[in-house]
Amino acid sequence: MSLDAAVEVVTGTVVFTDIVGFTAFTADEGDDRALEVLGVQETAVVEALPPGARVVKELGDGLMLWFPDAASAVVTSLRLQAELADRYESEEFPLWVRMGAHHGTQRCRREDLVGHDVNVAARIVDLAAPGEVLVSEATVAAARRVLEGVEFAEVGPVVVKGIPDAVWIYRAELA
Repeated sequence: MSLDAAVEVVTGTVVFTDIVGFTAFTADEGDDRALEVLGVQETAVVEALPPGARVVKELGDGLMLWFPDAASAVVTSLRLQAELADRYESEEFPLWVRMGAHHGTQRCRREDLVGHDVNVAARIVDLAAPGEVLVSEATVAAARRVLEGVEFAEVGPVVVKGIPDAVWIYRAELA
């Protein structure tokens, strides 16, 4: 197998998810229960993804998702949060998820995505509170012109590890 892989430049929105408190939950509830929770998340995500979007990869208890446009990324993330919150109430999914999104260009190498804009999205999810969807200014700009029923509350500029310039962050919420 050759180590060289064709690289394609794509434009879209990367969303990272993270299950808050998963490590402690696994320690308390055990590996089998943790796997059940991951299965619930996987099912909810796969059912929520619109055409053209995909799960890029699993990252332990988190996921890296890709959407061809910012509007579908924001709407899907908010709907997914609502779905998981409903499952939280029924105790089927006993933990909260946080999400972070950034719209830009990525490098697609095999099935993976890499690049600065991927790194920005990864840093944004770290800022989100449980049950929250945070998005970059670039995501708001790309989504706002075609998006109804969603409000963006300015959080402000945030300096994040490894990113040279402050990133303007917004909280996305269903109106």
